[in-house]
Amino acid sequence: MTAEVPHKTTSSRATDRPGDTSPFALGLLLRQAHWRAATVMTEALRPLGIELRHFAVLIVLVDRGPTVQRDLVAATGSDKAGIMRIVDDLERKGLAVRRAVPGDRRARAVEITPQGVELFDAAHVAAAPLADRLIADLKPGEAEQLTDLLTRFAYPASGGA
Repeated sequence: MTAEVPHKTTSSRATDRPGDTSPFALGLLLRQAHWRAATVMTEALRPLGIELRHFAVLIVLVDRGPTVQRDLVAATGSDKAGIMRIVDDLERKGLAVRRAVPGDRRARAVEITPQGVELFDAAHVAAAPLADRLIADLKPGEAEQLTDLLTRFAYPASGGA
């Protein structure tokens, strides 16, 4: 079975170059911006011995406190096997622990350790100058404007996709 593809030809082909007017342009531009930011933040985390995937879980644990693994899956956009590996890594490094959830013998809540909080804080210190480098070409006030726009884009008031 094949999908019906409209035969209308368009003069706009999807790229991630500035000025692209294709319907995919925004998504491609956001992907490029994500790759750039992720590369810079990976550079900040490398000396601390963790990766972005680890830090994403630490962010959730700092924000929410002890969190069951299935909720970490949803919060990080990972999958069950991926979260298991990340939490295993964090436990080996002494940054998080799994604890039994009262009333549910199967569930385990993941909790950040004091060492994990120290590393979390150190990551912010290490990332600050690199984050400044990310926004170096923006004019005064544009970083705040970009943050506001991306926040509204990522978390629409309408709750829509």
